[in-house]
Amino acid sequence: MYLLIVTLPLPGSFVAGAFGRFPGSRGTATITTMCVSLSCIFPLIAFYEVALGASVCYIKIASWIISEMFDAFRGSLSDSLTVVMLIVVTFVSSLVHLYPISHMSEDPHSSRFMCYLSIPTFFMPMPVTGDNSIQLFLGWEGVGPALYLSINFWFTRLQANKAAIKAMPVNRVGDFGLAPGIMGGFTLFQTVDFSTIFARASAFSEPNHFFVFCNMRFHAITVICILPLIGAVGKSAQIGLHTWLPDVMEGPTPVSASIHAATTVTAGVFMIARCPPLFEYPPNALIVVTPVGAMTPFFAATTGILQNDLKRVIAYSICSQSGYMIFACGISNYSVSVFHLMNHAFLKASPFLSAGPVIHAMSDEQDMRKMGGLASLLPFTYAMMLIGSLSPIGFPFLTGFYSKDVILEPAYTKYTISGNSAFWLGSVSVFFTSYHFFRLLFLTFLAPTNSFKQDMLRCHDAPILMAIPLICLAFGSISVGHLAKDMMIGLGTNFWANSVFISPKNEILAESEFATPTIIKLIPILFSTLGAFVAYNVNFIANEFIFALKTTSFGNGLYCFLNKRWFFDKVFNDFIVRSFLRFGYEVSFKALDKGAIEILGPYGISYTFGELAKQISKLQSGFVYHYAFAMLIGLTIFITIIGLWDFLSFWVDNRLYFIYTVTFSFINLEGDIRTN
Repeated sequence: MYLLIVTLPLPGSFVAGAFGRFPGSRGTATITTMCVSLSCIFPLIAFYEVALGASVCYIKIASWIISEMFDAFRGSLSDSLTVVMLIVVTFVSSLVHLYPISHMSEDPHSSRFMCYLSIPTFFMPMPVTGDNSIQLFLGWEGVGPALYLSINFWFTRLQANKAAIKAMPVNRVGDFGLAPGIMGGFTLFQTVDFSTIFARASAFSEPNHFFVFCNMRFHAITVICILPLIGAVGKSAQIGLHTWLPDVMEGPTPVSASIHAATTVTAGVFMIARCPPLFEYPPNALIVVTPVGAMTPFFAATTGILQNDLKRVIAYSICSQSGYMIFACGISNYSVSVFHLMNHAFLKASPFLSAGPVIHAMSDEQDMRKMGGLASLLPFTYAMMLIGSLSPIGFPFLTGFYSKDVILEPAYTKYTISGNSAFWLGSVSVFFTSYHFFRLLFLTFLAPTNSFKQDMLRCHDAPILMAIPLICLAFGSISVGHLAKDMMIGLGTNFWANSVFISPKNEILAESEFATPTIIKLIPILFSTLGAFVAYNVNFIANEFIFALKTTSFGNGLYCFLNKRWFFDKVFNDFIVRSFLRFGYEVSFKALDKGAIEILGPYGISYTFGELAKQISKLQSGFVYHYAFAMLIGLTIFITIIGLWDFLSFWVDNRLYFIYTVTFSFINLEGDIRTN
C-alpha cells in the first residue's frame, strides 16, 4: 500500500503520454484522474495506521547504491509528517486532475497536458517518503523537469518559453546549495540515512568539527544546514530566488494550482521540517532561516498590491504564505509550519482554480482592470473566490485564522530580536495581503465593469466538473483548520511523536496562547480589517487622491518600485544574466569553442600534421647525399644527448624535453604559416 502511493500516478502519466491518442482526451483524463484518486485513498489508510495509531512504518525495499563506505538503500519511511504531506499532495492533486477535464476540454493537446500534470504527483511523494538524502534529492530533482514541462505546455507562446527557461536555472541555483549540503552531510556523518544522521547530530554540534575552505574554517553542521536552506529558498520561492514563481502564471491554471499548492513550493518547507535535528543544534542556522522567511511575506505582500494580473496576485500571496512557513521553522515551530502548509494547500488551490472560470468568461483575459461586475454573472465562482480570499488573510474561524495567528504569536513570545522582527514583518504583511485580496475581489467582481459586451453576454459559471473541486477546496478552506488544530498543534498533543524534534534550549517558554498579551493577539485581525478598509477606499472612493499621489515624483517612484517587483528582475538581468551571456559568447564560444578547442582538438591536430607533412615533403630533394647528411646530423645529436644525459638532467627536468620539442615545432610551424 505504501509503495502504491508513490507509484500509482506514474502508469496514468505513461498511458496519457504514450497512448493518449487512442482513448482520446476524455479517456486519458479519466485514466490519470483515477490513478491519482486511488493514490489519494491509501494515504488516508496510512494516516489512520501511522498518525492515529502511533505506528511508524519503515519499509526497506532494496539495495540501491553500494560502494565501499557509501551505502544507500531504497526505502520508505512513513511517520506522522510523511502521511500528512501525502494527504496534502494526493488530495489536492486529485482535485486538480478532475478540474481540467472540463477546463481543458477544448485544448487539442489535453492528453499531453494530463501526462505533464501527473508527473509532479509522482515525483513529490518520493522525497516525502524517502528515508535518506539521496532519495530526497532524486524526487527533488524530478519536480524540476515537471515544473518546466508544465509551464511550457503552450510552447508556441513566447512568454511561456521565457517563464519555463527562467524557472529552470533559478531552481538550479537552489539545487547547487542542496547537493553540496548532502555531500557535506555524508562527509561528516559517513552516511546518508536520515535516522543515523539525526541520531548523531548532537555529537557533531561542538565547534571542533569544521570544514576548511579557502584556508578558512566553517562550523561543519552549520554549513550542512545553510546549504540545504539555499535549496529550500529556490524551490519554495523565498526572497532572492523567488523570481520564477510569478512567471508560472504563463502555464494553464491547473498547473499553477498544482505547483503552488501541493508540490513544488511545499518541497522546500518539507525538507526543513524533515531535518529539525540538524537545524536545532548549530547556534547560527536558525538565525539565518528566520529573517529569510520573515522578509519574504513582506516583499511578496507589498509587491502584490500593485499587480494587475489576476493569477499573479494569487501567486505573490502564495510566495507570502511559504515565507510564513519558513520563518515558523526558524523559530523552532515546525509542527505549526507543517500545519500551515496543510491549510495552505486548500486555501491556495481554491483561489487559483476559482480564477479559471473568470478567465474563461473574459475570453482568456487576466488583467483585473478589464473586468468588473462579475459577482452577479458568476455567483458561484464569486462565492468560492471570496472564501479562498478571506481564509489566507486570517479571517476569524476560517482555516487560515487557526494557523497564521499561531505562527505569529510564538514569534512574539520568543523574546528575541529575530522573533520580534519576524512577528512585526509578518503582521504588517497581513495588512498588505488583505489589501491585495480585497483589491482582487473589488476589481474583478464588485467594481463597475470594464469588460466587452460580448464577453459579458457569453460568460457562464463553472460547470459541474469544475465546481466539484471548488466545493471540496472551499470546504477545506473553512473547516480543516478548526478540525485539525487540537490534534496537530494543541497543547500536550503527541500527534507528531518523534517525527518533529525541538531542542530543549529552543522550546518556547510558555504556551503562546497564554503568554501573548491580548493586544498583540488582536494585531493581525486589526491589520487585515484595515487592509480591507484601505482597499475599499482606494478602489472606490479616493480615486482622485490616488491619481494625484501617483503623479507626484515620490508616488511615481514608489509605484514603479512596487509594480516592478522591487527591481529584482532588473538587477538579476543587468548584473548577473548579461555577465553570464557575455562570458558565454566571448570566452566560452569564441575563445574556447572556436579558439583553443579548434587548435588543440581533432581539427587542429589534423591541420597541424597536414602542414607538418607539407613542410617535411619540401626537404625531399631526391639526392642521396642530402639524406646521408641528415642522418649523420641526427645521429650526432642523439649520441651527444646520451653522453651528456647526467649533465643535462642536473639543469633541466627530462620531462620537459617533450614540451620543448612540441613548442619549438609549433613556433616554427606558425612562422611558416605566416610566411605563406
